[in-house]
Amino acid sequence: MKRQYLEFEKPIYELQQQLDKLKRQADKEEMDLSEEMDGITKKIRKTRADIYKNLTPWQRIQIARHYAERPFMLDYVENVFEDFLELHGDRLVGDDNAMPAGFARLGKQRCVVLGHQKGRNTKENLKRNFGSAHPEGYRKAMRVMRLAEKFRLPVIALIDTPGAFPGIGAEERNIAEAIAYNLREMAMLKTPIISVIIGEGGSGGALGIGVADCVMMLDNAYYSVISPEGCAAILWKDGKRAAEAAEALKITAGDLSKLGVIDRVIEEPEGGAHVDPLAMALRLKEALIEECQKLMALSTKDLLESRYQKFRAFGEFEQTTLQPGAEAQAQAASAGS
Repeated sequence: MKRQYLEFEKPIYELQQQLDKLKRQADKEEMDLSEEMDGITKKIRKTRADIYKNLTPWQRIQIARHYAERPFMLDYVENVFEDFLELHGDRLVGDDNAMPAGFARLGKQRCVVLGHQKGRNTKENLKRNFGSAHPEGYRKAMRVMRLAEKFRLPVIALIDTPGAFPGIGAEERNIAEAIAYNLREMAMLKTPIISVIIGEGGSGGALGIGVADCVMMLDNAYYSVISPEGCAAILWKDGKRAAEAAEALKITAGDLSKLGVIDRVIEEPEGGAHVDPLAMALRLKEALIEECQKLMALSTKDLLESRYQKFRAFGEFEQTTLQPGAEAQAQAASAGS
C-alpha cells in the first residue's frame, strides 16, 4: 500500500520524493548515489522527529483518524493475541460486525477480547458501520464479558470509535439503555477489565466498553465526550474551529494522564502506529501482559473496591473560604459583568 501523508507531514513527503527519485536514478543509470541517499534518509529521520516531538492536539486527532493505514482492532488481535475464537450475536436481536468479540490468549493467559472495528474501504466500512456499534454490539460485548466473569478471565477492550451509531434503528432498539447498562454492569463485573483507546474514543460509544480497572491510551489517540468539530459547532457555531476546540477539550493522552482519567500512556513508534504496526503491537502486548498480571493477582473483593475508588475519585474539587472583603469584590465583579 502506498504511504499516505497528512498535511503536517508534507516536509517528510517532499524529502521522501527526493529519496525515491535518487533511487530510481541510481537503478536506471547504475550510479553510486549512496552518500546522497544516506544524507536524505538522515534528514527524513530528523524532520520526522522534530514534527512528532511537537504535535498539537488537532494533529494527534488527525493521526488517530488515519483510517487508511492506522492499525485497527482486528489487526491488534492478529498480532498481539493468539487462538482468537470470535463469538457472534447478542441473543436478543442479532450480531454487530462493528463490535467483534471472543476468546483469545494473551501470552500464557486466556482472556476475552472485544472492541470496535472500522473498515479501510467502502465495502468494509459498510460491513463494520464505520466502527459505530449498534445496541446489539454493546449487548454482545456484555454477554461475552459475562462469560469471562464465569471463568475468571480478564476482559480486554480495544476502543476505536467516533461514537455509538445514532441512527433511527439504534434509537428504536435503545442504544442509550444498552450503553448505560454496560456502564453499571462493568462497574460490578467480578473479573479484571483493561481498556485501551487505540484510535478514536468518542463519547458514550467508547464508554460503553470503557469502564475498566486499567485504562490505557496510545499516545496519538484521543478520548472525548464530543468530537472537536461538534464542540466547535456548539460553542462557536463554526466547525472549522475544531483545532481550537481540540486544544480546549484536553482529550489527548498526555492531558488525560495528568487529569487522572487514564492510567497509562503507551508510546507509539516515531511517526505513529501506522509507520510500524508490528512494533506497536509488541509494545501493546507488553503493556497488556504487565497490567493483566497485576490485576489477576488481586482478590475479587480488592479488585472491586479498587475499581470503585478509582471512579469515585473522578471530578474531585476543592472548596475554599474567601478572605474577608473578597466575597464583596466577587459580587461586585459579577454584578458589573
